[in-house]
Amino acid sequence: MAKEPVHVLVTGAAGQIGYALVPMIARGVMLGPDQPVILHLLDIPPAAEALNGVKMELVDAAFPLLKGIVATTDVVEACTGVNIAVMVGGFPRKEGMERKDVMSKNVSIYKSQASALEKHAAANCKVLVVANPANTNALILKEFAPSIPEKNITCLTRLDHNRALGQISERLNVQVSDVKNVIIWGNHSSTQYPDVNHATVKTSSGEKPVRELIKDDEWLNTEFITTVQQRGAAIIKARKLSSALSAASSACDHIRDWVLGTPEGTWVSMGVYSDGSYNVPSGLIYSFPVTCQNGEWKIVQGLHIDEFSRKKLDLTAEELSEEKALAYSCLS
Repeated sequence: MAKEPVHVLVTGAAGQIGYALVPMIARGVMLGPDQPVILHLLDIPPAAEALNGVKMELVDAAFPLLKGIVATTDVVEACTGVNIAVMVGGFPRKEGMERKDVMSKNVSIYKSQASALEKHAAANCKVLVVANPANTNALILKEFAPSIPEKNITCLTRLDHNRALGQISERLNVQVSDVKNVIIWGNHSSTQYPDVNHATVKTSSGEKPVRELIKDDEWLNTEFITTVQQRGAAIIKARKLSSALSAASSACDHIRDWVLGTPEGTWVSMGVYSDGSYNVPSGLIYSFPVTCQNGEWKIVQGLHIDEFSRKKLDLTAEELSEEKALAYSCLS
């Protein structure tokens, strides 16, 4: 029997990431090759014409799984009945802008979108926030959509996770699919901590720890970390545009694993609401290693955290607490 279509909202759908993301969703990359979708595309009124162009292209691509398109600048129309919301739209930081300026713009955007999701989305709607500052935008959204369960509001650190996998696979000259269980801890910012202490690589003689194979702790504790932390800036420098393709692809990975489950023995990084695990203050949206099953994520417990890692986990938590205070000050 044919499956019922899933309604997927993409905000900022006429932008770079949206343009890369919507064909991936329509092709089944996000929810699987047999899952029909109806796309809800939202953007701001000045982008209405570009949004209509995206809709035209989706029609022209004749995706078999795409069962309908709602393209609108009306937030209520966009949010009505959605099962999955990918929040790509946000206010980008422009030259000369203070963090507080960006934060106050995003607080007002996420406040209005949260209210629309709260009133009009499907009961068990899953939300992924991509727009920066992603962790704190997700926290604001949670604040103004109290009936959406906190476990259903997440932010994207899968891009950083995938970047870390890519760096290890290049360093060891192995397939990226043979590397697993890196962790991104904390904020999707330059304080995030890419951790390989529990990561392994599949070799002809079984799974081996990444540290044992790389045999270069100096590189792993310095250059590897900064490369992952600053990869977004490096791509902007090279492309003169931000990383749209990899962000779109990792958003699909995040939702696919959340909805369809992670492979046995593999975990992924997701920004989720902290419950105090690993002594991370509760009440922050923080990136943890998680496993997913039956549409639910669960933080991986019991991992050993050495002193070097502890400092990194605390540093990024500190930044998130500051961001949270800044965001809440914009509400008053």
